[in-house]
Amino acid sequence: MVEKMNRLLGICGSPRNQGTEYAVQYALKYAAEKYGFDIEFWSVRNKKINFCLHCDYCVREQRGCVNKDDMEILYNILEQAKFLLLGTPVFQGNLSGQLKTVMDRCRAMVAKNPNVFKNKIGGALAIGGDRNGGQEIAIRSILDFFQQNHVIIVSGGAFGANLGASLWSKDLGLKGIESDKEGLKSIRKVIKRMAEFKD
Repeated sequence: MVEKMNRLLGICGSPRNQGTEYAVQYALKYAAEKYGFDIEFWSVRNKKINFCLHCDYCVREQRGCVNKDDMEILYNILEQAKFLLLGTPVFQGNLSGQLKTVMDRCRAMVAKNPNVFKNKIGGALAIGGDRNGGQEIAIRSILDFFQQNHVIIVSGGAFGANLGASLWSKDLGLKGIESDKEGLKSIRKVIKRMAEFKD
């Protein structure tokens, strides 16, 4: 699979079409219009994604995952993207179970090719219903996944987007995110930093 040098893949880890999906789409649109990224969107919504069983089939066989579901499509998309933006709603103070399952299932990709994620560029965003609802913990979970798999991590830098883009929906879903000017600004900061790695 040939990596597309300026392809930015935005993954939405929410099972709903609300604030997180809007935020990831906002980031992709901004990246395309402002910096000329080639963009692609993928959502866990309405997808069949089985849990990782830790059966070690992927390690033994090095031919992918024993599960046959919608992750098979995502594996190819992940391989082709140079830039990754993972977005999650906050569930119980951390990332969504759906996004965690996606990350767990990427073990099959790494077992097949240990360098599959090496030197890709990754950023994160999280949406919380409360101002301090677990956004930073969720973002750190995404960044830990990136670090473990040799993805180069970017953030928006100090003063507003320290670890990544953090947004507050005020439990209003899409409406809350659309009105979160500081949160949307933090997305733009992350994308601006990503653009510095474009070829």
